Amino acid sequence: MTGTGTTRPGRTERGTLDKAAAENFPVAPFFLPRDWRDDLMAVYGFARLVDDIGDGDLAPGGADARLLGVSAQEAEDRLVMLDALEADLHRVFDTTGPAPRHPLLRRLQPTVRRRALTPEPFLGLIAANRQDQLVTRYETYDDLLAYCELSANPVGRLVLAVTGTSTPERIRLSDAICTALQIVEHLQDVAEDLGRDRIYLPAADMKRFHVQEADLATKTGGASVRALVAYEAQRASDLLNEGVPLVGSVHGRLKLLLAGFVAGGRAAIHAIAAAEYDVLPGPPKPGKIRLLREVGVTLRGEG
Repeated sequence: MTGTGTTRPGRTERGTLDKAAAENFPVAPFFLPRDWRDDLMAVYGFARLVDDIGDGDLAPGGADARLLGVSAQEAEDRLVMLDALEADLHRVFDTTGPAPRHPLLRRLQPTVRRRALTPEPFLGLIAANRQDQLVTRYETYDDLLAYCELSANPVGRLVLAVTGTSTPERIRLSDAICTALQIVEHLQDVAEDLGRDRIYLPAADMKRFHVQEADLATKTGGASVRALVAYEAQRASDLLNEGVPLVGSVHGRLKLLLAGFVAGGRAAIHAIAAAEYDVLPGPPKPGKIRLLREVGVTLRGEG
């Protein structure tokens, strides 16, 4: 990748970057300036690679392991892979040492330099995926918020940094939005996460609503499960509303991008509610019309 960010991605990069289309929120929509889109996609490529390592969703064949210098024998060890990725991340920020090994991190390097990005958000994403290998249950809501501080909030902070709009207050508002989006995603993916032996519904809340782990393994949610999901969805909605002033604090195309983030969360919560909070058959997904309606509501400062 050159300093202009116009190099076409190779096959290894493309398989990861193509996943942007399936996300709940717009990653680098067409209406943004080209340099923003290039830099946001570079950031996304790193974030997606970290998650794919943490979830065991890398493309078959072991190309990513080879690129990171991990032997075939250790390629299935996610902690080893995350350690290798962190080592490659340090190469991104080391201006005097060797270039990063993985093409997605080589793609990230010009963005880091152009936008004066710091390592902390990227390290947070790696730490979150390490935590996923070691922690599969969360006792309290505060424990879950601490996880979201690593797994979600760095993404919003990076968007602000790439667009040159970071301030302490905007970061606070962005954190509320990103945590909300993470909680919504967990609610959509209760069944899928359970298949990975992960439960992001706080144990204290499950106890309060008389929900057992076995209740989450059924094909459809009973009244207690639905009441729990509704409770957590309201928490996410409150967080989104707390973060909404971020949209009004910026202008132009960035305002539309941030409205898209909020609208994606609101539309997903609406889809969960429309499914009567029964998320166990599969993730409730909002339609495009609902999403566009929520974008309008958010831009007008309503809701």
